[in-house]
Amino acid sequence: MPSASPLSLFHSFLSFAAQNLLWTTRNLLYKPPSALLLSIFPIESKIVLIQNRTPPSLMASLSTSFSPSSAALHEFAMGRRPLAQVLHVAGKSPSGSATFRVVSQNFASQFPRDPFHWSKRMRSAGMAYASSTAEKTIYEYTVKDIDGKNVPLNKFKGKVMLIVNVASRCGLTTSNYTELSHIYEKYKTQGFEILAFPCNQFGAQEPGSNSDIKQFACTRFKAEFPIFDKVDVNGPTTAPVYQYLKSHAGGFLGDLIKWNFEKFLVDKNGKVVERYPPTTSPFQIEKDIKKLLAA
Repeated sequence: MPSASPLSLFHSFLSFAAQNLLWTTRNLLYKPPSALLLSIFPIESKIVLIQNRTPPSLMASLSTSFSPSSAALHEFAMGRRPLAQVLHVAGKSPSGSATFRVVSQNFASQFPRDPFHWSKRMRSAGMAYASSTAEKTIYEYTVKDIDGKNVPLNKFKGKVMLIVNVASRCGLTTSNYTELSHIYEKYKTQGFEILAFPCNQFGAQEPGSNSDIKQFACTRFKAEFPIFDKVDVNGPTTAPVYQYLKSHAGGFLGDLIKWNFEKFLVDKNGKVVERYPPTTSPFQIEKDIKKLLAA
C-alpha cells in the first residue's frame, strides 16, 4: 500500500473532526447523564472531575460521606462557584482516599438551557477520574480474539501492554502497522504485548470481516501480536474494555476515541499510564515502553 498523500490525510482529518463533533453533540444534547458522581479529595489543590457513567445498579455500593446542598450545586452549574469549592465546603475525606456520592439522578435536566456550560467543567487535562469501574482492574475483562475465542486479559498480567484500535483502510494504516510490528518483534520477549482491536466507527475504514482483517494484518504486515474481534470504541455499544480504558485516561477534548490508532499504554500492574492520540506513532512511544519494561 503506498503512503498516504497530503490530500488523503486532510480528508481523514476532516472526517475525524466531523465524527468527533457528532459524538460530542449527541452525548451532550441527546444523552443527559442518568447519574452524577462527584469525587472529593483531601488535598485541596487536586482538580475534581464529574464522571457521569455510573449505572443505577451500582449506586448502592457508593459511599455517602458528604452531601453538597442543591444551592451549592446550582452555583457551580451557573459558573458562580468552582466545583472544588463546592466539594470542600461539603466535607473532606480524612482517610486520604477518594469518597463518592450520587448527588443527582438527572443533573443535566436541571439546567437544560446551557448544557455546554456545565459539561465543559467535566473535562480538563489532569483531572482525577472517579467511576463505577474504579474497583475493577483491566485484568477482570474478557474479550474475544479475531477467531471468536474468549481471551481473559489476566493472561497478560505482569506485562506492559499497548492497546490500539486499528483499521485497514486508513491513511495511518501502513505506518502504524509497520511500526507496531517492528516494536512487537523487538520487545515481545521482554514482557511486552500489543493488543489490536479493529473498529469500523471512523470513516468506515474497517469494513471487512474478521477473517479479512486477520489476513490483511498477518499477510501484508506480518503482524504477530494479538488481534481481537471488531468492536465499537464510542457510543452506547462501546466494548467494556474500552469503557474502562477511557474512564482511566481522559483524552484531549474529552473521553471519546478520536480516530483510528489511538493508543493506551498499560503498565505491568494493569494501570493505564498514558493515552496517545492517533497522530502519535508507535516509534514515538518506544521510550515510554522501555521505561515501563525496566521498572
